[in-house]
Amino acid sequence: MSLGERLEAAPVVALARRALAGVDGAWIAGGAVRDAALGREVDDLDLAVAGETSTAAKAIAREGRGHSFELSAEYATWRAVAADGSWQVDLTALRGETIEADLAQRDFTVGAVAVPLGGGEPVDPFGGLPDLDARLLRAVGEGSFATDPLRLLRAARLASALGLEVDPGTVALARAEAVRAAEPAGERQLAELRQLVGGPDPLRGISLLDQLGLTPVVLPELEALRGVEQGPNHHLDVHGHTIAVLEQTLAVEVDLDRFCGGRADEVAALLAEPLADEISRGTALRFGALLHDIGKPATRSEKDGFVTFLGHDRDGVAIVGGLGRRLRASRSLIRHLQDLTLHHLRLGFMVHEAPLPPRRVHEYLRATEPVGVDVTLLTIADRLSARGSGPFATEEAIEAHLALARQMLAAALDWRRDGPPQPLARGDELASELGLSEGPELGELLAELEAAQYAGEISTRAEAVDHARRLRG
Repeated sequence: MSLGERLEAAPVVALARRALAGVDGAWIAGGAVRDAALGREVDDLDLAVAGETSTAAKAIAREGRGHSFELSAEYATWRAVAADGSWQVDLTALRGETIEADLAQRDFTVGAVAVPLGGGEPVDPFGGLPDLDARLLRAVGEGSFATDPLRLLRAARLASALGLEVDPGTVALARAEAVRAAEPAGERQLAELRQLVGGPDPLRGISLLDQLGLTPVVLPELEALRGVEQGPNHHLDVHGHTIAVLEQTLAVEVDLDRFCGGRADEVAALLAEPLADEISRGTALRFGALLHDIGKPATRSEKDGFVTFLGHDRDGVAIVGGLGRRLRASRSLIRHLQDLTLHHLRLGFMVHEAPLPPRRVHEYLRATEPVGVDVTLLTIADRLSARGSGPFATEEAIEAHLALARQMLAAALDWRRDGPPQPLARGDELASELGLSEGPELGELLAELEAAQYAGEISTRAEAVDHARRLRG
């Protein structure tokens, strides 16, 4: 099937053609042409339009029974989108007098190809289609990155997502401009990073950030992990271990049956849930893998050959907060990543106590809420990545951790579904029975009653009140 035939087969193209029938000066460009050339489905369309983009967007929305709105007044960009989100068309005013002039201002040759909306031969002045055949990502011109430094991150994201090699000349151009990678607004950087980390090959995406010289500029916290040596439980420095944890996180994602037992479908559904900033819980877990040990460089200590990182979980919380604010992430996302960082050690410290009494399970669930499932998955990836010669890296130790993690995942899923036990006695009732006023003591008693109820030690209101009385002496 030819490129034109693939585009014609896409319902969104047919919709745009019906809506703009008889309109001259509209070209399919960018990602839609690239995806069609790669044999991928085309659900989203980018149109370069010589006329009024607002008029064209409204016509498409009307034809498709969707709606339209302005995306950017500066660039005369409008979007038409389906009511159910099944298709989307972005329309941008032609930059320059001709389509060739427009394509000359684009980032990479594989996106600088246009096809007339009404049909016809591709316009490919920079050899984008041959580059796609060669699986090559190449900048349109020497000023590509200087014009828009966000393209530096986009290069890593596109190459990893599409399985392309970056042209050596483009690598050189990127490295020469790498210092400017942090210039775009934080939310624009985050948008590229979330697609890179949440994409089909985040390991290669991170490697490309290194290759293009971008990691020290955009993620200096990750770069700072290089060369930070660890103790005998680890066979890699902190940076190498971090990449290994990301790799193991990906392995856990595709083998949930092994790690989650009969609850694999529930975990998969949880990971697919949207969290914040157009990031799913699964993608956030990948970010958590990259950030969980971010506090180690600041806390490393060595005495008599023994290496420690005491407090790196707590220090990491502050570092994650700073990184998130720099990238203008939402408070919800920042808090989620901070919680993963803060609690990633907790389960490992409990393995030697297995089998855990119910009170310890309750303590873990309360402490890690609302990331109990997520952080337990992170501990699995973390433990699988510790392959040194120390006592916590033995096969027996790893299997013990995995067994406890399966138990805790089940408990965390139940907690997430059912919530904590319904109180046997309300706070005001308990205060009245015991002659207490509102305050810390009452709060501590209520927390203790919840733990006792979870553990099956009390099951009625009378037992709860008696238990509270005994605690008060």
